[in-house]
Amino acid sequence: MSVPVRRLAPVSDTDPFDEIIDAETDRDPDLAVIEAGSRTLRTQAGGAPQTDVPGRPADPEVAKALRTVEADLATRWGETKLDPSVSRIAALMDVLGEPQRAYPSIHITGTNGKTSTARMIEALLGAFDLRTGRYTSPHVQSITERISLDGAPIPAERFVETYDDIKAYVEMVDAQQEYRLSFFEVLTAMAYAAFADAPVDVAVVEVGMGGTWDATNVIDADVAVVTPIDLDHTDRLGETPGEIAVEKGGIIKQDATVILAQQPVDAAQVLLKKAVEVDATVAREGLEFGVVSRQVAVGGQVLTLRGLGGEYGEVFLPLHGGYQAHNAAVALAAVEAFFGVGTQRPEPLDVDTVRKAFASVTSPGRLEVVRRSPTVVLDAAHNPAGARATAEAVGEAFDFSRLIGVVGASGDKNVRGLLEAFEPVFAEVVITQNSSHRAMDADELAAIAVEIFGDDRVQVEPRLDDALEAAITLAEEDGEYSGGGVLVTGSVITVGEARLLLGRG
Repeated sequence: MSVPVRRLAPVSDTDPFDEIIDAETDRDPDLAVIEAGSRTLRTQAGGAPQTDVPGRPADPEVAKALRTVEADLATRWGETKLDPSVSRIAALMDVLGEPQRAYPSIHITGTNGKTSTARMIEALLGAFDLRTGRYTSPHVQSITERISLDGAPIPAERFVETYDDIKAYVEMVDAQQEYRLSFFEVLTAMAYAAFADAPVDVAVVEVGMGGTWDATNVIDADVAVVTPIDLDHTDRLGETPGEIAVEKGGIIKQDATVILAQQPVDAAQVLLKKAVEVDATVAREGLEFGVVSRQVAVGGQVLTLRGLGGEYGEVFLPLHGGYQAHNAAVALAAVEAFFGVGTQRPEPLDVDTVRKAFASVTSPGRLEVVRRSPTVVLDAAHNPAGARATAEAVGEAFDFSRLIGVVGASGDKNVRGLLEAFEPVFAEVVITQNSSHRAMDADELAAIAVEIFGDDRVQVEPRLDDALEAAITLAEEDGEYSGGGVLVTGSVITVGEARLLLGRG
């Protein structure tokens, strides 16, 4: 299907965007495109850079060293190419001296909400004076975000040093295995090594995909957390929530405590059966813990949470959406379980410390406002379940009279389901694509969008800077005070690149 493309202005032979890219001959080409856009886009937002999403290192030598490490990692299997086995990562842990056993851990799996929940757990543990390590994926802008120490991304220098420290061991294991260690396996090893070196008091670890054969699953976590399970990666994990739960339940270890978010019935049955098999203790959202009440507030919401040790009232969470309230309940229960609340100790956690921790939580790229007038919101929803939650949260948290979507998705996702979830809330949608090799072609995605939205509600702008420009123009059509807004979504990569284009990070 042919979809019309409306551009805001013709691109001349001396387009400054292209000139800057051409000048960046010694830079990573994708990064050059993104940074060029951030210097030429008229809608660039102001405000201080976000410290939890680092930019490129200011020191040219450190930046060069980081690019070298990224280039080395890029030669390995990407995160979407998997061999369902932990044999390689286990072999690497063995030669590294089992660094993942130097500290207790909280292990998180599920379909949506893992990263936000991990950040909340990290904030709570830090508020109780524990030194934390957090490993999450994918990253929004910088690869160093994936490994955090004490609530902040690992410095680029330390990231490079960690890679250099384990590189020889990685190559040793490569030579002994049928397949080289993958990108994700090496990063996981780097995280575990960095946590041991710090050293941390507790590691908060997010599964990459699944659970049983995920590279992170060489830890024996005291607390296993399962966020809501829905359909994603069905070609690898299963075609029903119950089938997917079989893989995700692999993180539940002998005598652990399992924190279960609300689950589909078939998924809950699988997870409870696994818990019984390994004598794990189970706490279920809606029974042993949960959200008692929530009120929308300026900049977030105010919650009353029921934990394993009692109620925690007047908790301000600076994140939008009912699903974030449920993530908060799960995070609180996980930390209570880690401290033995409800088992070894009868009293709840200190409520003032809990309030302080939740008030400090950030989650970049999750209903994050990066510009005003018109308001531009970024959200990394990339599957139908996430899109439905985001669509509901946008309606609750923002009083948009007209919402324009900017969507760039990966080709291996259920893009039709994602677009269908957003159709009721988008007045118009601008289809684009990010710089990843996994990105769905903009015209291919637009053809699906036209079937769902109709031809008159779809525009195509393959370049993300043009797409943002077009969406902002559409949001402003009824005047400065019309209440129009823009939601950029579809992929973590799309959101990260938009974040750079709009001056964040």
